[in-house]
Amino acid sequence: MSSAVEEFSRAAESAIESMLAADPVLATSLGDHRYDSQLPDRTEGAVRDLLTRLDEHVARLDAVDDVELPITDQVDLEILRARVLALRFELAEVQRHQWDPLVWNPANGIYLLASRDFAPVAERLDSGVDRLMEVPRFLSDARATLGEMSEIHLETAVGQLAGFTSVTAMLAELASANGRDISGAIDTANEAVVEHRNWLLDQQSVSHRDPRLGVRLYSGALWHNLDEEITPGEILEAAERHLDVVTAQMRDIAAQFLGEKVTAPGVVRRALARIAEESPVTDATVLGLAEQALERTTQFVREHELVTVPDFEIRIIEMPEIHRGIAVAYCDAPGPLETADVATYVAVAPTPQDWSADRVQSFYREYNGVLVHDLMVHEAMPGHVLQLAHARGLDATTRVRRFGRSGVFVEGWAVYAEEMMVAAGYLPDERPDAHLRLQLQQLKMSTRMALNAILDARVHGGDITEPEALDLLNHRGFQEEGEARGKWRRALLTATQLPTYFVGHLGVRSIADDLKVVHPDWSARQVHDLMLSFGSPGPRHLRTLLGL
Repeated sequence: MSSAVEEFSRAAESAIESMLAADPVLATSLGDHRYDSQLPDRTEGAVRDLLTRLDEHVARLDAVDDVELPITDQVDLEILRARVLALRFELAEVQRHQWDPLVWNPANGIYLLASRDFAPVAERLDSGVDRLMEVPRFLSDARATLGEMSEIHLETAVGQLAGFTSVTAMLAELASANGRDISGAIDTANEAVVEHRNWLLDQQSVSHRDPRLGVRLYSGALWHNLDEEITPGEILEAAERHLDVVTAQMRDIAAQFLGEKVTAPGVVRRALARIAEESPVTDATVLGLAEQALERTTQFVREHELVTVPDFEIRIIEMPEIHRGIAVAYCDAPGPLETADVATYVAVAPTPQDWSADRVQSFYREYNGVLVHDLMVHEAMPGHVLQLAHARGLDATTRVRRFGRSGVFVEGWAVYAEEMMVAAGYLPDERPDAHLRLQLQQLKMSTRMALNAILDARVHGGDITEPEALDLLNHRGFQEEGEARGKWRRALLTATQLPTYFVGHLGVRSIADDLKVVHPDWSARQVHDLMLSFGSPGPRHLRTLLGL
């Protein structure tokens, strides 16, 4: 091993250790359980100390003679350096911990210990009790650190904190089943959460911060978080071109489906309405339909040899209340640093109990029975669940690519998986026109992908109002009002996350196309297995690893 390789290995481990120790809940989610008894320290002094360490890590990484490194380590050096700088920008410039109360929700740290069998129950309960006892300190720090908040972030935080007791109940049930009484720690944590939630409610009248980042912060945050060589302006232009192309394709498919001309008035909207009407979903059926779709998509991937399906356990679960309010479904896979053999969850959220009947019906017109299949392709098979299972098999000299996986690649692969399944002829059911139904829904999701990027850029650039955004999503994306309103909220809550789908799609699709040109005799499985064999690096880094 060369001196450069040794120095990089030491520098990489030192940087990763600092970032894991600074965020114990992140460490737990990634599968490193050395900090399971702790909650983060986000006080002013702790953040200042972390920024100093991050600067030291950047200097140390910059001092590595990268010319002497093999290609894999050169890529890992770039990935890690970008990750350190992204965290530094978040803490020093965006400063979300000073104005976003969602950062200060302790529930996920408890949920991760209660929900996964990564260690003996006694060990997880010990960590859970310690974390519960940390909650009063953590939330006291939150109140001392948070300044003026945005109304929408505060509102969402209050709603998510209402689910904290359901998480402590999970831990209590686990303890009771194993002869433990942890009611004292639970009462302490629950009381602290009630106190904090009441404090947040008291802040509503003075919470007027604009949730938009603004052009300067948004441009910097987007650059750091995407780690791709593309500007906000370039993303916006490419997304608008993509939207025009996909809209034309939707008119063609909708006309075929209805047996009409592409110029017929409202042809796309009427086709989507018919599909929704003929594929109803309710709160009582949504989880069962998701399970059926997962079974059917898995069988199709195997039979058509689109990509190797590893042997692992998948469970469809109802989304915990603490995670609701941002997305309809998500993949909750074992962390990339996890060594235990644990299941992968796909969480699906039924509608909230306080929704009106009209709002529920609108929601399930959007997430109808055909769309559920496309959703399961994206979240599970052959999307997130399968890709992340492949990534867990990565054999690398450092932990960089496990620690620093790219959301751009992860989302880009899932969008590519949707296109892959449609192109391969997947059918959600046995109706003669089933393929047209799925094509239309997948193309609608493709408009959503482009609109996600457009909306994020225009929201945080500050040049679009809520009515204008809702009109854009409804008319260009054919979205139900509830879906459009939810996406507006999500754009305000999660700056820079929504463009990952479109930017990832551009990168992953171009890599797949290039590999098919370079290896014209390869099967789909050979191409896709190769793409998934490097973990979850950003598309630009994957190109380097592939030699493209």
